[in-house]
Amino acid sequence: MSVESDRPVELVPRLHDQGYSAEDVAARRAWIEARTGVALPLVGRCAISTEQMRGNIENPIGAVQMPLGIAGPLAVNGEHARGTFYVPLATTEGALVRSYERGMVTLTRAGGVSVRVVRDENRIAPVFVLDGVEEAVAFADRVAQDVEAIRAEAESTTHHGRLLGIACRPAGRTVIVEFRYHTADAQGMNMISKATDRACRGILERWGARHFYLFSGLSSEKRASGALLGGGKGKTVTAGARISAALLESHLHVGAARLVDEWHRSVVGHLHAHSVGFNAHYANGLAALFVACGQDVANVANAAVGVTDYDVLDDGDVYVSVTLPSMTVATVGGGTGLGTSRECLALLGCSGTGHARRFAEIAAATLLAGEISMAAAIASGEFAAAHEQYGRNRP
Repeated sequence: MSVESDRPVELVPRLHDQGYSAEDVAARRAWIEARTGVALPLVGRCAISTEQMRGNIENPIGAVQMPLGIAGPLAVNGEHARGTFYVPLATTEGALVRSYERGMVTLTRAGGVSVRVVRDENRIAPVFVLDGVEEAVAFADRVAQDVEAIRAEAESTTHHGRLLGIACRPAGRTVIVEFRYHTADAQGMNMISKATDRACRGILERWGARHFYLFSGLSSEKRASGALLGGGKGKTVTAGARISAALLESHLHVGAARLVDEWHRSVVGHLHAHSVGFNAHYANGLAALFVACGQDVANVANAAVGVTDYDVLDDGDVYVSVTLPSMTVATVGGGTGLGTSRECLALLGCSGTGHARRFAEIAAATLLAGEISMAAAIASGEFAAAHEQYGRNRP
């Protein structure tokens, strides 16, 4: 028997019409409860208006809940974020919030974290198919000279996106055309997909390729790659701080030489693993912050590609830094305006228009705190004991 014929007839319209009223969502939830025999009372107690879910999810039946912690104080000396922040982190990993908080307190007492956004764009890379190598190279040359027409077509679809430039890459009888956009405070992938689709149809008409596909894989959307280290997929952010040897000992229970030695040995391990970039656990902080603040969580895959660095200075202090070349964050669009996501962004002063770079700077400073705390826990031999105390290692 097909799934369609097995559904209660009276619920089929609600399943297929994508109703977002409270009644439609409740009916859909009741249907799945009856179908599976599993009661979902907590799923149904969502604080988000079901009508607000339209455009964010299909077939809604409610919402899930995650524990939310707060870490801080975190002093940030950025260009867009200046002051002391308390950072919301949503996670089920015991010891995580405590670890980030320890790093934040250390950095704050060291004078805060210097942060700068050095690049801000998003990219998409469609691929065109030609008859042969000669045709592909000629096509690439023509497209490269056609930027103004391409820009006009792309920007006709959006009030916020701006085409920064294109780059053509012939490969056999195909040509990958990389489009680079400024997307303001939005993550912008839907925005630039629509814009690029329009531009590519114009290119096809003018320059006669066989056909095109909107995604080639070059842009590394939601996947790790070495290309991300060069930036261009979101915001390139770098954050650093100088920590005295005395502060390392008192707050992180580790000496400067030992901390840097642990980093050095870990770099060797990363090289043997053929890792892309080097960091202790960017994904931990990014995932917790993204869930709390309504980000597209799958972008952790590209945002977590980066490099953490340590230097012992002449006076015995340590300079620590993180560089995140491709951090994709937003303060408008997507899930940023939904319920608790909006509240968590507001805690950081990052809700709404004009705050994406501020959010990126706070995120980078947060990750730096997590890096030094985890490295110190490993270097001092406290890592397992900390998880035993704050986590749930016992069955």
